[in-house]
Order: sequence, then structure tokens, then C-alpha cells
Amino acid sequence: MSAPERESAGTGYVPSSPVFFRLIRRSMAAFVAALCALAALFPAPLQEPADIGKVPNPAKSAWFLLWIQELVSYSRNLIYAVVLVAAFFLVLPYTRWGRGDDGTDRSRWPVAALALAVFSSIVILTIIALLFRGKDWTLSISR
Repeated sequence: MSAPERESAGTGYVPSSPVFFRLIRRSMAAFVAALCALAALFPAPLQEPADIGKVPNPAKSAWFLLWIQELVSYSRNLIYAVVLVAAFFLVLPYTRWGRGDDGTDRSRWPVAALALAVFSSIVILTIIALLFRGKDWTLSISR
């Protein structure tokens, strides 16, 4: 038994090198193999090449940007809210809320609630833009 293994014996910790990195490497290889298999089975949902004479109505952005397109359809100024929330999440690790200095999970619940609200809003806006937008970007319940 090597020195790192002896130090971690009985504590429940996995030595970070090389055992942990082997696990990560195997997991990454399995993920890439599964992703390649799924890519081979399900082709990308691309449309035909763009034709200026035949523009789709409504013209929708890529699926991962549909929520922003839906958001700015209500007001163009809402993009600033997206920028502010993104800036908040970028500086979060450098604040006391991101570090959790007192060591309790109670101090982190406002940030967790905000993250859950942002994620839920993105999913809901994407579903609305994907399924409930009709001709000229009007809201239509029936397809």
C-alpha cells in the first residue's frame, strides 16, 4: 500500500492521483462514446439551406437561444435583465454567498432559489417559443 493510500485508508476518501483521474478518464470516454453513438443514430435537425425567396414565418433562432428571443419579444429592454443576472452569477464565487463562510447550507438558499428560478424561467420561455408561437410570432395555443 502506497503512502497516499495509507493516509486515506479508513477515512472514506479516494486518493486524487491516480485513482480519481482514472475514474474521470473512463467516465469521459464512456460519455464521448455514448454521444458519438447518439449522434450517429439521430441526425441533426437542420433545415434546408437558406433561401431569400422562402423565409419561414416565424423565423426562430437556434433552440438554445429561443428563450432570449421569447424574452425580447415582450420588451427589448429585458435583455438588460439577462446581462445583470449573468453578471451576478459571474461574480457570485467572489461574494460571501458563493463561498458559504459559515459552513451551513441555510446561508446558500437565496442563491439556490434564484438559480432554480432562472433555470425554470429559461425552460418555460423555451417551451413557449418552441411550441406556442405561430405566424408573425403571435401566441397561438393550437398548433
